[in-house]
This record gives sequence, C-alpha cells and structure tokens, in this order.
Amino acid sequence: MTTQQITIAPASSSPLTVPRFGYGAMRLTGEGIWGEPANRTEALEILKHCIDSGIRFIDTADFYGDDVTNRLIAEALHPYPHDLVICTKVGATRRPDKSWVPYDRPEQLRHSIERNLRTLRQEQVTLVHLRNMVGSAVPFAERMQAMYEMQREGLILHVGVSNVSADELQQAMTMGAIATVENLYGHGQRTTLVQHGQENRGGEEVLAICETNGIPLIPYFSLVTAAAGDERIATIARRYGVTEAQVHLAWLLHRSPCIVPIPGTSSMRHLQENIKASEIRLSADDMAYLD
Repeated sequence: MTTQQITIAPASSSPLTVPRFGYGAMRLTGEGIWGEPANRTEALEILKHCIDSGIRFIDTADFYGDDVTNRLIAEALHPYPHDLVICTKVGATRRPDKSWVPYDRPEQLRHSIERNLRTLRQEQVTLVHLRNMVGSAVPFAERMQAMYEMQREGLILHVGVSNVSADELQQAMTMGAIATVENLYGHGQRTTLVQHGQENRGGEEVLAICETNGIPLIPYFSLVTAAAGDERIATIARRYGVTEAQVHLAWLLHRSPCIVPIPGTSSMRHLQENIKASEIRLSADDMAYLD
C-alpha cells in the first residue's frame, strides 16, 4: 500500500500516526449488518490481510452485528500491533427488527464503552466516535459531556464525533478536543442523505472545519453512495485501467490531506482492489475534470 501518513490528535500528549487508508469492518457482518458473516473464515483472513498490507486504522462498532465485528477483530488480530488504531462508535443500538435507534443516555454510553473494552480485549478505547443519531432525546452537549468524562477517567484515549452538522462539530470543539470526525462523504454524495429512515449528515462545510483545525475526516458510505454510471469517473477509470470504485477512493485521497478513506468489504478480492487505489495518482487536470 502506497499512501501518506496522517496524525490523529497531533496537539495531544498521545498523538497517533497512521497511513491515510483504513478499513471499515461493518460489511463483515451478515445480511442487513446483522449476525455472523456468511464466510467467517474469509472475514478473519480479510482482517489479517489488512494488517499485512499496512493498514493501521480499522473502524468498528459494538452495534455492528450485534457486536460481531468487534469479536472478529479480537479473534483475528489480538494481541494487536502496537501502531494499530481500532476506532469504535457508541450512541446507537439495534432492535430485534434490525432497526437503528439511539442508545446515548450517559449510562448507556458507558455501558457501550465497557462492552467495547470487554469484547476488543482492551484496557482503554483508543479512539471512539459518538454517533449522533438524529431524533435522540438527549441533548448533544449532554452526550458529549459524558464522553469527555469517560476520557478523563481513562476509559477513552481520544474522542471523535460521527454524523454531525457543522454547528454540532463547532459545539463539540468548545467542550474538548475532537480527534476525528466520521461523516457521510464521497464523490457522489457530499450533502445530507436520508437512507433507511436515518439522516446521514455530510457536507463540504464539515470538511472545511476539519481542514482548518487539522482534524482527520473519516468518510463513511463513500462507495455505497457512489453515483452509478458517472461518466467522468468512468472516463478516468478507463484512462488508468482501473475500476470505478478505485477512482472514487483515489479521488478521496486527492480531495484533501485530511481525509482517511475506510472502504469496507466482505470480499478479499475487493479488499485487494481497494488497497491498490492508494497507488493511483490523479493529476490536477483529472481532479478538475472530476469536479
């Protein structure tokens, strides 16, 4: 894998430096992001191949599965490489009907952190995003206060946010240090998207705040929302002899030095293709054409 490095929380006493290309573990679960993977052996091999390929940022959550991806990560990779950053999320849970609902009262956030620690076999969560579920009955400031309290206790090393608006990000930054932001972002989707009854927030304005403050942006759904049949993407793909998905990922890497793509897949072949996207070099003319 060929890509630049990025430092998470550079101004803190515990900065983390990782390559600007990670892996999102959500797709390792069963259908509907629920239950065990269809091919458990391949899921474990994918995680191991991530490490062998130089990936040092893995995104997960205890509400993937339910708790399936965390268990797979621990089984495949524990004891972890010293430079591996496992980024998890709290603030949501799944009902038996597979719906996504807020789980973000202070005591629930603490329960989720303790669950992540137990399943991942960690003494401290390295990086955790507060997933902002639209429709939560708990004020955003109260949720962030609970996160920072657990950070002061030592349960969390670095705090980030997910699915936030520009105003919410600014508010969180007034309360404490924000290490990373995980929002919807991709070439074909740079605004808020309502999907499966949930509002997924994105936007260039959030990226602009991240760039100004040196905060890495972790884009989710960057390939899921990629516009099918985008002729400009297809033209660049033909020019370089690569797939359209690879061009989407290369565009993210070139779009901003703050962006850390985390494409997820349950296929070893697709994982290898995704990783090769980090080797594509788009010219300034390519980027102008794509925009």
